[in-house]
Amino acid sequence: MMAENVKVIVRCRPMNKREIELKCKCIIQMKNCMTEIWDPNEGPSFPKQFTFDSVYDQESYTETIYNDICYPLIESVLEGYNSTIFVYGQTGCGKSFSMEGCKSMNPPEKGIISRAFEHIFEAISVTSGVKYLALASYLEIYNEQIRDLLLPNESALNLKEVPNEGVTVPGLTIHPVHNIAECEEMLNFGSKNRMIGATLMNQVSSRSHSIFTISIEQISNDNETIRKGKLNLVDLAGSERQAKTGATGDRLKEATKINLSLSALGNVISALVDGKAKHIPYRDSKLTRLLQDSLGGNTRTLMIACISPASRDYDETLSTLRYANRAKNIHNKPRINEDPKDAMLRQYQEEISRLRNLLEDRRLGSPLKIEDISDEAQFELAKLPAHTKRDLLIQEFQEEMKKLKNLHENEKSEKEKILKQIEGIKTEYQLHIEQLNSEMEEKRQKSTSKEEILQRIEALKASMIGGEKADDKELSERRKRKKQASEKRLSAIAHVLAKIDMNEDRELLQSQYMDISQELKVKTDALRKYRHKVKSLEKEIGDIQSEFQVERNDYLETIRKLNRNTKLLSQITEKLSGTLKNECNYKDLEAIKEQAIWIEDSQKYKLPNLVVHRTKLPPPGRIHDSLTAPARLESDAESLTDDSMQNYLMQVNTFLKRL
Repeated sequence: MMAENVKVIVRCRPMNKREIELKCKCIIQMKNCMTEIWDPNEGPSFPKQFTFDSVYDQESYTETIYNDICYPLIESVLEGYNSTIFVYGQTGCGKSFSMEGCKSMNPPEKGIISRAFEHIFEAISVTSGVKYLALASYLEIYNEQIRDLLLPNESALNLKEVPNEGVTVPGLTIHPVHNIAECEEMLNFGSKNRMIGATLMNQVSSRSHSIFTISIEQISNDNETIRKGKLNLVDLAGSERQAKTGATGDRLKEATKINLSLSALGNVISALVDGKAKHIPYRDSKLTRLLQDSLGGNTRTLMIACISPASRDYDETLSTLRYANRAKNIHNKPRINEDPKDAMLRQYQEEISRLRNLLEDRRLGSPLKIEDISDEAQFELAKLPAHTKRDLLIQEFQEEMKKLKNLHENEKSEKEKILKQIEGIKTEYQLHIEQLNSEMEEKRQKSTSKEEILQRIEALKASMIGGEKADDKELSERRKRKKQASEKRLSAIAHVLAKIDMNEDRELLQSQYMDISQELKVKTDALRKYRHKVKSLEKEIGDIQSEFQVERNDYLETIRKLNRNTKLLSQITEKLSGTLKNECNYKDLEAIKEQAIWIEDSQKYKLPNLVVHRTKLPPPGRIHDSLTAPARLESDAESLTDDSMQNYLMQVNTFLKRL
């Protein structure tokens, strides 16, 4: 299995209206595969340089980015690989624009997600001899809660790790899709349900991370092997600082959660790049758990780092570039997914074959029963039919009989007891068998018509797509040209990167000089160049330390706010607990804390039930119910006869002495 690095590209947006009004300077310069950034206080004399797989300046179009970098990634999904494209950057840098585009824009600015839809369904339509099944889902992570964007009113979902499948989201709706229009409809519907909010840096800032997933299962007509590729299109919420965004209240809480999850993602990237790390902290956030396979796993991954050219965003842009520079050193091990256990296409094929066999049996005269097909399209193949359960029960009964008979032969003294056990077991099993027989008899009374079976077969076939435009030679040629152009662009980018990585020291040593003055000049220039590098590295160290200090202060401020909130809630809890009765179990807060259990999947505590002992009131109808204790004693004393008065008073005196 060949390892490959995460591909990283950088896209710089144009300056916006606010930055132009503030007369911000441009601090970014891009050339070939290099990005240069300089401190606005020092000027471009000492720029910091970063090399990536490709860079795109303010004049670039999404169409160019897709054709250069994204096209081969989507092609690999059609071959059975897993692929992930995710965008990262500070808020207001064009992440959502790059992924979703703008519907009113010209085709060159159509988003990466929409272009991926066109690419996938165009490739499927011109492929002959292969059937495909496309399944789509759309979710968001808002305040560390997973929400299904296609079912927005449902409760939050949890994560679950399944062997051989990875991290899954039980309860997430997965919809079969047949064309571009259906995918676009799902994307638009989900995007409307996504959480957005206004800040000083972006009026439509995304307040959640979103993941649109499309799975492609394929099976050829002459080969039973199934391949399954999965494409994750991830739009991360932007990192932000409260001082610039002016976030307060809910916006501040959202920003805190966003920054924590992005920080967890950064820690995962750092741990993967650091060869000495023994633990990768995927479990620190739900985002990193969902992207676990995309970072260091079985996935081809592309990271698009979106940056701002404005001098006012220097710190955030530099942080993004460093973040992206670390990510390009992550090694993934992608492989083709053949015969996955969770392939729905296999279940579709088996269901069609079974229904055809049923039609053939009916044509030959065999009775068709409703138990032969599934009432719902869920293919619960693990459930045995009733007659098989009956046979298993009979077999189990016979084995129990043999065991008890052997025991009877060895221990004749317990003959009567064993016979009773045999009779009891026989009666129990007979009862179960009779129940199963009655269920089978009820099912025999129902039958399924041939029309219903044919409708079911047609519905299953309709879910499969592929080859609709196999005869369109023009479309096939256009797709072939796109593929060849993409391969040429990748080759050109690789050539540029190889040129940048050329060892300059070797060139210096191998150079031939005309005389000593020329050698002196060349080596003086080289020395000046290396001095410049040393100064740049020293400045880089200072910047990293400064950035670390800023992040440390941000974390400390977040911790202080959380501590204040914790103390406030603690004081409110103590006040409320004082109003509870002594019999209530929540009166003792320390005991409740010990009994609370942390649930990892839901990220919540399971608290003990509230127990309140209610006061028992006396039965109604008594005259002295409303009297005080002395008055009741006096009333009872008046009702006594003279003969029993002394005995009554003695009992009262004895009771008072005990008190």
